[in-house]
Amino acid sequence: MSKSTDIRILDVSCDYEEYQYRTPLKFGGVPIDNCGLLNVRLQVQTRDGKEATGLGSMTLSNVWAFPPRYVPYDQSLEAMQRLSEQLVEATSACNLCAHPVDLSETLEPEFLKIAADLSVEMQLTIPIPKLCTAVTASPIDAAIHDGFGKANGINSYDGLSEDFMSHDLSRYLNEKFVGKYLDQYTLRKPKPKMPLYHLVGALDPLTDADIPNRLNDGHPETLPEWIVADGLTHLKIKLNGDDLDWDVQRVLSIEKVTAETQAKRGASEWYYSADFNETCQDVEYLLAFLHKIQEGDGRAFERLAYIEQPTDRDLKAHPENKMHRAAEIKPVVIDESLTDFETFQLAREQGYSGVALKACKGQSQALLMGAAAIEYDMFLAVQDLTCPGASFLHSAGLAARVPRVTAIEGNARQFCPVANEGWKDKFPSIFNITDGTVGTHTLTGNGLGH
Repeated sequence: MSKSTDIRILDVSCDYEEYQYRTPLKFGGVPIDNCGLLNVRLQVQTRDGKEATGLGSMTLSNVWAFPPRYVPYDQSLEAMQRLSEQLVEATSACNLCAHPVDLSETLEPEFLKIAADLSVEMQLTIPIPKLCTAVTASPIDAAIHDGFGKANGINSYDGLSEDFMSHDLSRYLNEKFVGKYLDQYTLRKPKPKMPLYHLVGALDPLTDADIPNRLNDGHPETLPEWIVADGLTHLKIKLNGDDLDWDVQRVLSIEKVTAETQAKRGASEWYYSADFNETCQDVEYLLAFLHKIQEGDGRAFERLAYIEQPTDRDLKAHPENKMHRAAEIKPVVIDESLTDFETFQLAREQGYSGVALKACKGQSQALLMGAAAIEYDMFLAVQDLTCPGASFLHSAGLAARVPRVTAIEGNARQFCPVANEGWKDKFPSIFNITDGTVGTHTLTGNGLGH
């Protein structure tokens, strides 16, 4: 079953960058003010001797992947940094020659064991979660896919058919996928452009009245300024999940400010998504929220496209959090909970009607979960992790190649624009937003496209 296009790993190296946010971002109730990037370079060789270097990059967001409610911030960050070094070493020692998805399948159990052993070594009160391991490993997986495409002289998304893969999707998912391959669930050409979801964080000012002292750093600071500067039509609203009146008023205030701004621009259509980052106690809170939004002034309820991960990520521990009633009103999307096909199936059983794909969970997993979501007729979105530079290009490429994904979130330009500086001239349509869209038509090169 081997293919001449299969790759083996010859060498792996990594480095770490850190950037400060221009303004804090409140994430799951915790303000964060910096971004740490893990960059991976991975040299590969095909069976017939062609070599190339793949690149992968991802922000190590420990607040999201290993939250402070599990272990202290400094401890989880140290765990991710130490884990990254050990995962790179383990990848270097891998001698399998295979398709990137098979390399990922082989490396994952070893990565999870390394994380478990490190948890014991560091005496962590909560072991490193599977999601955290996936985030830490994601730049390695991206570099493998990138190197695979470059070594074979193709875009990596053109290497997902039976001609390149030794196994159909039933090996990774279930019998529903016998005879099916990833090329059936991805596009051969990227969507030319996609609307950008701009993040409205819980700490972000809506108007001048919300700013005691302006930064005056050359970037927009209020919501109207952002809408006008970037031509925005899609807004992602971060909510607290523990104060219903505040959450409702926040959305209605955003609708009021946005409606006034869009009217001046002559725009009549725009959309929202709402992200609780699993802070709602139960689905009753979400139902009450939706009811009050529907009763409120403006058209916020009509413009609301979907809800993202309202309750706790541990689905097994909270089987009472059924989403069926909420999903009848608006799509309810699984995000933090999604770590494998098992959690995908459990989410469906518990009433989730959509899936958020994230480059930070690994290219292989994103492709597989995207295929599963399409096969099971679920709503699809691609979400960000404040990804700058190469990590955002990876995320944008994923969104542009997966059918049903209609928009892409990208907020590093808001919170960490300094990390994008070296990329703007190379990819102006992606990093310079003027008409509310990301120009993904450029992501057609060999490897992951950039």
